[in-house]
Formats: sequence, structure tokens, C-alpha cells
Amino acid sequence: MLRSLGALVLLGLAAISQAKSSSGNSVLVLIQPSLQQSNFSIFFDNLEKQGYDLTFRAPKDETPRIIQDGIPAYDHLIFFTPDTKSFAQDITPQTLVEALGGKTNLLIALSPKQTPLSSLAAEFSLILPPPGTPLVSHFPVRDTPATVIPIDVPAAHALLTPNTAPVWFSGVPYVLSNSPLLVPILHAPAESFASDSDKDSGADALFDAAEKGGEGLWAGSSLGVVSGFQTKDNGRVTFVGGVELFSDEYATKELSKGVLPGNEQFARDVAAWTFQEKLVLRIDKTSHHRVNETTPREHYTINDRIVFDAHISHYNPTSDAWEPYSGIKDMQLEFTMLDPHVRTALLPVAGSPGKYSVTFRAPDRHGVFKFVIDYKRKGWTFLSSSTTVPVIPPRHDGYPRFLSAAWPYYAGAISTSVGFVLFSALWLAGEARDVKKTKKTE
Repeated sequence: MLRSLGALVLLGLAAISQAKSSSGNSVLVLIQPSLQQSNFSIFFDNLEKQGYDLTFRAPKDETPRIIQDGIPAYDHLIFFTPDTKSFAQDITPQTLVEALGGKTNLLIALSPKQTPLSSLAAEFSLILPPPGTPLVSHFPVRDTPATVIPIDVPAAHALLTPNTAPVWFSGVPYVLSNSPLLVPILHAPAESFASDSDKDSGADALFDAAEKGGEGLWAGSSLGVVSGFQTKDNGRVTFVGGVELFSDEYATKELSKGVLPGNEQFARDVAAWTFQEKLVLRIDKTSHHRVNETTPREHYTINDRIVFDAHISHYNPTSDAWEPYSGIKDMQLEFTMLDPHVRTALLPVAGSPGKYSVTFRAPDRHGVFKFVIDYKRKGWTFLSSSTTVPVIPPRHDGYPRFLSAAWPYYAGAISTSVGFVLFSALWLAGEARDVKKTKKTE
């Protein structure tokens, strides 16, 4: 009995040590019955090797539930349900948004067919083409269908492994709106377009449909095929235009003789960002105090010299630990009261990993102010911090005894006083001499 308990404890510790996500390692995979789990074994095996605990469920199964007692039951959700048009009662766009707000991350595969997930994508600033219009490209010349396209992976992308080989893609593209929360990952090739036919004879119908829809021509590298979306609360969701990108078939399908595609590595990078392994930052603590002091004050006086410090770390998935991070060069601190009265650069401190510091003068205005950090960069975790502190006028004994700007008034008052004394003395002295002269005459 004791041995079995010890084994369970060791297994639990091993699972914790292998967890690579900063937000947890439980994953619920919803996969439609027409797709075999074995067809995605490379992708799922890689996740399990990283320490993720995968649970599989059909879209219409009632259990396990996504949200239990108002709390998300899983840290991450994977939807490999591109053609499913009806789900169980616990899977609705509202519940998915609720789960995302509860820090559950979503990886969603779309398809050219109209599904509830297609409607959900529109809520995240993605504009899909009319149903039944997959991405088509006749270049480069190849022996695959026009809807199976090799796409070059960006060479310099913060969340992708450098020098990743092109990936095979088949699915639906979409137009990206101007939302600052979108994170473009992979764009369609410049010579590709969305069409209901892989023949050029459908081009006129495509153009007419696009004109009626008011979205312009569905063609070119402005279209996206893999895109992320990060909420203001740092929940992440990624939309992939086709589930085949994760399949074993595409991961082993040669680009040319002896050259494998980058699907396996690309899928791993996309999952790593979605599951908050990559580009994850946090503010450990902030502090403030006056110059030449170390303890924070309950309030500051106008024109005080204030020092503000912030300690920031980033998540290292290799060691499964948070480490000090000094790589931010464009962060700012705002000292606000409704509007920013001070906006200054908050720069890293040399020799102090993870520490950022700035010294500034409190404005010549009293009121309730806030130290505000609001750092938002595409792909990175948003950093937000707000600390309230009042700024008061000086005490009655806190003003200087003499003001240099008032010396003209001081000189005027002193000269007037001196003149009055001299005039009084001369007037009194002159009156006394006249009395003496009168007495002598008598």
C-alpha cells in the first residue's frame, strides 16, 4: 500500500516537473468522429512528451464538460472539428468566450464549410469568405491538387522557430481586421486566392461574389491562414484555416525528393504560443520611494523626486521556471491623474536582471495620482500595473522662508519702512529746534 502511494506521489511530481505551460498542462481535445486520432499521432505525441495531459472527447459527448460549476475544467482546448455543425449543450460560442475569460486557451481548426466555429471566428476580428471557397494556388507547379499548397514560413517571427521549412496547407483563408489584439502568424502566398473551384473558370464568379459581399478580392498575401488573438486578460486563441496542417500525412509529405516540410515544428510552435509557453511575461512586483530613501510613502509632496522600480520575469519552458528578464527596451511609465502628467521611459537597470527603474519629479499639482504600466506588444503577454498614491501640497512649515522670486517685493517693503523711519526722525527733530528758538527770543 505504501509503495503504491509512493509511486503515485513520484508520478505526480514527475508530471509537475514536465509541465511546460505557464498556465497548466491539462488539455481537452474535441475531435470529430470522421477524423481518426491516429491521423494526428505526431502532433499529439509531441504534446504528451512535453508533459501535457490530453483528454479526448467527441463534439456531441456530454462529458467531460468544458466548464464545471462555473470554473473552466481544463487549461487548454483543442478543436479538431472543422465540419461539425452541432455540438453538445456545454459547447457554445458563449461558453468558449467564458472559458477564454477564465484563462483557458483555445486552438481552433476551421474549414471552408459554415460551422458555429466559423461564426465564432468573426467575433475575433476574422472575416471569412463565402462558404465553400478554400484557398487555391496553381504555383509553384506540383503534382498535388491546387488546394494543397506549400507556404513559406516567416524567417523572422517572434513565436516561430527560425529556418522552418515550408508547410503544407489546405483549408480556408480569411481577412484580418485592424484589431490590435490580432497576432498574424502565417499568411497565404501572394499568388493564391479563395475560390469555389480549383479551375480558373470560376474566377469571374469569385469576383462577383466578392463585390456583393463588399470585402474586396479574396486573394494575395493579405489573407491569413494561421492567426492568434490575445485578449486584454492575456487569454490566447489561435485559428488555423485547416486541420490537415496538424496531420501525420502533411508532416511526412515531402516538398521535394528527400525534403520534409516544416509542419511538425510549425504545429509545435503554434501550440507553444497558444498554450502560453512562449512570449510570456509578468510583473513580479513594483515599488516607489523618494530619492535617498528606501521605504514607500503613503503620500508624496509636489515637486518631490520619486524613484519607481518594476521587476519583470519571463517564463522559460525548458526549466519550467520564471526568470528575470531585462530585454524590454521600449516600456514606459505614466504618472496619471485622469490624464498623464508624466510619461517617461522605464528602462532596465544594468547589473540588476529583471529590474527596471526611473526617477522623475512629481508634478506641481496635488491630487490622487497613479503609477501606470501598460505595455502591449503583438505576441507578447500584456503587462499592466496600477498603483494609486496621493500628491499633497507642502505643510505650513514646508515652504521656504524666503522666495528668491519675491526679492523685489522684499526690497520695496524694506525701503518703505526705512524711509518712513528716517522721515519720522527728521520731522520730530526739526520740531524740537523750533521750540528752543522761540524760548530764547522771549
